[in-house]
This record gives sequence, C-alpha cells and structure tokens, in this order.
Amino acid sequence: ILNFCWISVSESRTVDAQSGGDVTLLCSNISQETTQTDWFRLSNGTKATCVSSIYRPDGPPSFCKGFEHGFEMSTNVTMIFLKIKRVNLSDSGFYFCGFYKDQHTVIGETTYLNVQELCNGTADLMSVILGGLTVLLTIVVIVLIIRICRLQKEDLNYAALSFKARPKRNRRPVTGREVEPNVVYAATR
Repeated sequence: ILNFCWISVSESRTVDAQSGGDVTLLCSNISQETTQTDWFRLSNGTKATCVSSIYRPDGPPSFCKGFEHGFEMSTNVTMIFLKIKRVNLSDSGFYFCGFYKDQHTVIGETTYLNVQELCNGTADLMSVILGGLTVLLTIVVIVLIIRICRLQKEDLNYAALSFKARPKRNRRPVTGREVEPNVVYAATR
C-alpha cells in the first residue's frame, strides 16, 4: 500500500535569520495527549528530511542523521520548539512539525526559514552610510561655493567704492630739497 501526502506550504509563515545567528522555530501542539512529535525539513521543494523527534515533554529528543549537532528540540504543553544554532544558508527551507495521532502522522504548522548572508546587511548599511556622506559632502561643497561667490562680490563692491580718483598734481620744477614721494630719481656721472 502506498501512502501519498501533500504538504501545502502556501499558508506558512516566514522566519528571517542572519547567517551565524540562532533561531527558534515554533509549532502549536495539536495533540491533547502524550505522543511522538517530529520536526521535518523540506529543502529544494522535493525531499522531506527528518530533523528530530521527541516522545514526552520531559523526555530527551533524538536527532536524525545530519542533524545531531547545532539543533535543540523541546516541548511544553502548548508549543513545540526547534532551536537551530549558528544557522547558515544550507539551513534554509520549509520546516514543519508532525504528530503521531491515531496511528497516523498529522502535519502541523509550516515555517519557511530564510537565512540571509550577514555581509548583505553590512553591504546595505555601508551603501546607506556612503550615500549619506556623499549627499552631505555635496551640500558642503555647494555652500562653500556660494559663500566664496558672495565674498568675491562683496570684495568687488568694496573695491569699487574705496578707490578714489587721485588729485591732479602741479607740475612744477623740483627743487633740490623737495622730493616727490612716488617718483624714483636716478643720477648719472
């Protein structure tokens, strides 16, 4: 007998995480009794992989092959938790919990984990900072140009107002004792 199961991921929630950080996924406990609870991951949209399982809230979880390190599973009466330590891009995918109920596995909530590289956020922040500095420096340059133009205009106005016409001088012969202040005299032998 073949059993086919279709998992609808159109109503899943998305959790964004930065690469290298920790993230905890949540799933509501739909079982009213003590039962086995499982976490699965659907990656590349084709393959569901067992992550972990736990039987009782106070019992130890067991982890499936490839998920023995960096994962923690716990539960209480109302919620099932899957903590992933130091996530990386390969942890991205759909995670869903399942409950063994009435001899069937019932799929609970679905969460899409979207892991983003840390440098993308840093690059975006640097772009914003550099863009802001560029705008600030452009404004400073424009203000300085305006001030320089105004100062030059004021200097020209001052120069135009402060130059007075020189009084005309009398051209009379220079005596030996009287020396004109703005003339250079030279004598030859």
